[in-house]
Amino acid sequence: MSVLKVEFDHFMELAGQLPVIDVRSPSEYLSGHIPGSFNIPLFDDRQREIVGTKYKKEGRLPAIIEGLKLTGPSMADKLKKALDISKDGKLLVHCWRGGMRSESMAWLFSQGDIESSVLEGGYKNFRHHILESLCESRKMIILGGMTGSSKTHILRQLKICGEQVIDLEKIANHKGSAFGSLGQPPQPTTEQFANLLFDEWKNLKAGQPLWLEDESRNIGSVFMPDQFYFNMQNSHAIVLMMDVKTRLPRLLEEYSEFPADLLKAAVMKISKRLGGDDTKEALMAIETGDLAKAMELTLRYYDKTYMFSLKKKSEANITYIEANTNDIEANTALVLEAAGRIEWKL
Repeated sequence: MSVLKVEFDHFMELAGQLPVIDVRSPSEYLSGHIPGSFNIPLFDDRQREIVGTKYKKEGRLPAIIEGLKLTGPSMADKLKKALDISKDGKLLVHCWRGGMRSESMAWLFSQGDIESSVLEGGYKNFRHHILESLCESRKMIILGGMTGSSKTHILRQLKICGEQVIDLEKIANHKGSAFGSLGQPPQPTTEQFANLLFDEWKNLKAGQPLWLEDESRNIGSVFMPDQFYFNMQNSHAIVLMMDVKTRLPRLLEEYSEFPADLLKAAVMKISKRLGGDDTKEALMAIETGDLAKAMELTLRYYDKTYMFSLKKKSEANITYIEANTNDIEANTALVLEAAGRIEWKL
């Protein structure tokens, strides 16, 4: 059988129109996959281990025969799924390296008159290209500010204003602090985070600035690609300076809905850095319903930490803005005005 193999760029172009089928095992797919792809595995995780062991010990042909024994009964179901997913009788298919698994499944799909295009080099090739792309140096504006400065809300407003924005915390399903997982779905793997980041990155206009929120190297359990983070650290930063009293209302609005036990568990995550006395006081404040006091105590730690992190950036690349309101539109106007004064290096 002749399999139509396509290069990465053409595959990604087609992926905007046709369904992508990932034929790797379920655990491989869960670790990281092309966003929007469907998993129709040739082997489940146990079968993959059995066939792999057979290949190492006895060679290619015995492994193929073993694979046929294991997957034969499920082939009809796999074809039915492919028929349900295919669009106009077409599919895109990939495995890890664009080898036997994708070719075998492309053959199976062809028995249902489905035309399958296989990604040259497979998912490994996809990962190589996306990580290389995320290393590119582009115009970035990093929106900074201490916890509670409504940076995420301002980013949303900037997007409404027509600016290019990627919400890293939305992709990571985490707001960055010890409280950041509250109300959020499970986080993606670090591998999948990069895939999701590229899914937005690939659609950006390279010559137009991209707005990102200032983040640590990790957002919860997710780590940003090294070079991407390095480029962020060396980009222009616009930092909102806002006192605690101005920030508190927004934080209270966001976190007052959560049960006391979840808030106390979040405080305990930073108890060593917060210190024994402040931890006890914060826990007691949550217990008695004084969330404002608990927030003020934890903000002492986060404010110190954030101001220390700013020292890692070049002062020449930082613009500080004094904000005496938590009004989103007003502060968006301030950061846009500051962005207009940036002198970009060509």
